[in-house]
Amino acid sequence: MAALTYEQVVEAFRERFKDTDVSSVSGTLAFQINIVGKPEGIFYVEIKNGEIHIEPYEYYDRNAILIASADNLIKLINGKLDPVRAFTLGKLKVDGDIGAALELIKFLK
Repeated sequence: MAALTYEQVVEAFRERFKDTDVSSVSGTLAFQINIVGKPEGIFYVEIKNGEIHIEPYEYYDRNAILIASADNLIKLINGKLDPVRAFTLGKLKVDGDIGAALELIKFLK
């Protein structure tokens, strides 16, 4: 398999979450995703007013930053890597509100 590009990772997140029901979220949850290694990049996931937005920009007023390689991010959203196990093994790092990160993770199930 060819190496993923930054754009492919962002698009994979958009595809994974496009039909996700986030109506149970009150207020705003915002996460900056930092892709480390190759490819490298930053994008954000925002859940607000029952909608989810994923854009290729930094997000300064965020709940947390999630840090992982592109391969591990793809495994997470495809259900091939358990988020809690990834965190425990250091494959996923969370800087900020871990409780908010767990809210995002519940939409991966």
